[in-house]
Amino acid sequence: MNIDWTIPELRAGWRGQIDKLIGPGATKAELNLQLYVPLLAVAIVIAIGLTNDYEWTWGQYTVAGFIALDMVGGIATNLTSAAKRWNFREGNGFNAHMTFIGIHILQLLLVSYFFLDLDLTWVAINYLFLMVSCALILKTPLYLQRAVSGMAFVTAVILSLYIFEAPLHLEWFLPLFYYKLLVSHVVREEPYSPKQLDISGIS
Repeated sequence: MNIDWTIPELRAGWRGQIDKLIGPGATKAELNLQLYVPLLAVAIVIAIGLTNDYEWTWGQYTVAGFIALDMVGGIATNLTSAAKRWNFREGNGFNAHMTFIGIHILQLLLVSYFFLDLDLTWVAINYLFLMVSCALILKTPLYLQRAVSGMAFVTAVILSLYIFEAPLHLEWFLPLFYYKLLVSHVVREEPYSPKQLDISGIS
């Protein structure tokens, strides 16, 4: 099936720092997906806001654009084979993943500050659900991770629709936020090689 866990060497200089974010050895197709789709998402969010006269401040437009870029870009990046190889490399275990996930309280704070009058209760309940869910998925046996991740995401969507307050005109934020972290990032999946796959034996 051309599964390849071999991690290419980090490039020198600033390119090596990029490799640490997206995974070394990303193909041109992976790079294009991570770059152009998030930029398109930013353009769509801003265009919809202007067209529908959301009356956002420039700060709100900036944050909405950044959030769209980070969520869509993060989903694309974390699902690539390059990122899977890098994120699940030897030595990058539970604590490293939870640290990465924990940093995302910053996105919750940004959205809360600019769109919910800094509702810290909203931040706290979403952060608690995120951290508990991700810890549960990471501790789940590998063969069940995808199923548990899917159920956690379904729960997150239901909570986002009916329990957690949706920021006005940013109703897409929490579903994308949870998809990025509960589905894209924490699930260990096979990093397929870009070589042609032999699927003749798959039924």
